[in-house]
Amino acid sequence: MLNPKVQDAINEQINAELYSAYLYLSMAQYFEAEGLAGFANWFKIQFQEEQAHATIFMNYVNQRGGRVMLKAIDAVPTTWDSPMEVFRATLEHEQKVTALINSLYTLAMQEEDYATRDRLNWFVGEQVEEEDNCRALIDKLRLIGDNGMGLYMLNTELAARTYAAPSPLAAE
Repeated sequence: MLNPKVQDAINEQINAELYSAYLYLSMAQYFEAEGLAGFANWFKIQFQEEQAHATIFMNYVNQRGGRVMLKAIDAVPTTWDSPMEVFRATLEHEQKVTALINSLYTLAMQEEDYATRDRLNWFVGEQVEEEDNCRALIDKLRLIGDNGMGLYMLNTELAARTYAAPSPLAAE
């Protein structure tokens, strides 16, 4: 049986993951409106990944005999001033999610919930990857500056990204 404190915290994390999905869908729509379909593609895949993260948590709660309690998702921003601003906001958001995962991990340790700690290990590694990807794109945008050809090339690169189901879902 899932510890009630841990269950409540995971339900909060599910909400955070769904908020992330909604945020990235909003960012994708911003890029669509700006004529940057490759950037939009990158964020549509982020949207799918965040939905998958929420699903992993929901599956876990159900596997442990808990109860998923979905809550309202807060409104998300819909406009930004530049691609750089979007990616800086993305990095800041991913750092917030990392802090949430770390807090959840700490709670699991305090409650001696080893199964939850084990599940969270995947998310800890995932957050390292998420932050690193954002930093790399910020670095590319910094190098590009106001160069339209550079932006075009990055847009083309991001258009090639494809979705792959996260390993916890692929294993189920």
